[in-house]
Amino acid sequence: MHKILKKVQLCPIVYLMEVEAPLIAKKNKPGQFVVLRIHEKGERIPLTIVNSDEKHGSITLIFQVVGKTTKLLSKLNEGEYILNIAGPLGKPTEIEHYGTVVLIGGGVGAAEIYPEAKAFKAAGNYVIGIVGARTANLLILENELKQVCDEFYIATDDGSKGYHGFVSDVLKQLIDKGVKIDLVYAVGPTIMMKVISNLTKPYGIKTLVSLNPIMLDATGMCGVCRVKVGGEIKFACVDGPEFDGHLVDFDLLMARQRTYLEEEKKILEIYEKMEKS
Repeated sequence: MHKILKKVQLCPIVYLMEVEAPLIAKKNKPGQFVVLRIHEKGERIPLTIVNSDEKHGSITLIFQVVGKTTKLLSKLNEGEYILNIAGPLGKPTEIEHYGTVVLIGGGVGAAEIYPEAKAFKAAGNYVIGIVGARTANLLILENELKQVCDEFYIATDDGSKGYHGFVSDVLKQLIDKGVKIDLVYAVGPTIMMKVISNLTKPYGIKTLVSLNPIMLDATGMCGVCRVKVGGEIKFACVDGPEFDGHLVDFDLLMARQRTYLEEEKKILEIYEKMEKS
């Protein structure tokens, strides 16, 4: 059982939770994630660890409400408990001194680049952050990222804040200006990571993406999170979640992500109907 120490609603659909998890806090490194289950019959969902505090024995998770489980999670309050949390899982990011590192977060992906920005900055890199959202009120961790980035840009689909357009447009502008970029790290919607990878490939810019396939046991046994990278089958839970963006078969990944969309939609509808009755 893991006690919820802090809960903050960052925007209409995104929540932050600081949770008691001393063993995970002790071992966590940037790029890793946990799998949690709210109750005995609940599904297992993977969430990136945004921060860990070894002194207080806690980890910080940020999640977007997209289905029944994340909606149930959002209803838990400070002082209540999450049944179990497994982690840290996945391979940590290889933090090195590259030179100039551009970190790109789309939507809730902004939360996932925050620990990366801190780590790459600490390794002596010049860090450029780019975050995007559909509209200004869906942006998260803006101030936190500004503090750890040497340059910081915002893009919104509707132009309500920052650049009117996509994060890939901002990256293209930097490339066109002649900014020497040594590494791009992107996390967010799969289509965004595909566009970013296609953009950087002709320039030979090393590009890492953090994938978010459907995942169940997160130990490499069930195979649900399999992705094709460089023509080989990889399991995102144990081989990733980070991969070379220029080698990922994004079309296959997107097709697999759509596998249970109808079922997930129906389950959420049933839950919301029961909630109202």
